[in-house]
Order: sequence, then structure tokens, then C-alpha cells
Amino acid sequence: MTDRLCVAILAAGASRRMRGRDKLLEPVDGVPILRKTALRALALGLPVTITLPPDAPRRAAALDGLPVERRIVAAAHEGMSASLRVLSGYGGPMMIVLADMPEIGVAEMAALVSAFDKAGGTRPVRAATETGRAGQPVVFPARLVTRFATLTGDMGARQLLEGEEVVSVPLPGDRAILDLDTPEAWEAWRARRP
Repeated sequence: MTDRLCVAILAAGASRRMRGRDKLLEPVDGVPILRKTALRALALGLPVTITLPPDAPRRAAALDGLPVERRIVAAAHEGMSASLRVLSGYGGPMMIVLADMPEIGVAEMAALVSAFDKAGGTRPVRAATETGRAGQPVVFPARLVTRFATLTGDMGARQLLEGEEVVSVPLPGDRAILDLDTPEAWEAWRARRP
């Protein structure tokens, strides 16, 4: 059991909308986004866990050499809840980070950790857009992480936030909701980059 915040990167999805490509291997600054996200999380100095499907050796290889814990999600086909169930026994608070959000960097994750600490570690903390639209990542206090075990389907842990006093952390622009699920989305994002 630990009360130390862990960063958990969800990377067990199927990339179905990429038409044969794996979105988590798409390069960002020459590095697969999965590895890039892991490096950003590791820069926080916190433990990092990554969920992976059982049949993705290239994703696993993208993490080679990194001091991360890998958790294989046997039921990955069931959706995001399967990853969260695998993480439910951690025993401490956890930041859930989606691996396909290229504009969530070290500063964004650090802002959420800071807000969680300022709130006493008892309230969930959720990233939002500049205009207040709820997004990702989300920090869950330990009492909610244990409830991951009850989740089903592909809705994630949204239902666990109902009735909670969620601390909202606005991030610049729309980066809290920018995930890239299709080849077209990747191309459009790359075209907008400076």
C-alpha cells in the first residue's frame, strides 16, 4: 500500500479508427507518442505504470529501457474499464493519462499534481480547456482508485466523478480534449504545429 501518487498511462486500446496504423506508435518529435508520454510522466519523478494489450509487441518495444511498470490487460477488448480494473489495487492516488494526447506535457501534468496537493489529496482533479470544458488527465484520490474495480464498458471512470467536488485545472487552448484517433486528425495536428 502506498499514498504516493502514481501516473498511469492507458495504452491498451485497439486503435481501430487508424485503419491499420497504431496511433500510439505515431511519431511526435521523432519519438513514438507512447514513449513520449511515458518520458513526460517520468520527468515528474513519480512512479509510472502503463497498461498494454497482450498482443502489442511494438508498443512494448517502444517502452524499452524506461523505468515503468507494465500491466498487461488481458480483457483489453472490453474497453477502457478493463485497464482501470487492472489498476484498482494500487492503494494510493493515481493520475490517469491517455496515451494519445500529444499536447499533454510535463507542465500540464505537474499543474494537476500541484492542484491535487493543494486540495489536500482528497478531491479529484481534472484538466479542462481554457473555456472550462472537462478533459484529461484526471487525478483520482485513493478512495476512488479502489472503485476502479467496479467499472465496466468503455466509459472510463467518468461515473466515479459524479457527486464529487472536482477541482478543475484549465490548461492552455484545447489540449485537455485533443486526442488523435484517426490518420486525418494526426495530419491536421502536424500541419498546425509550428
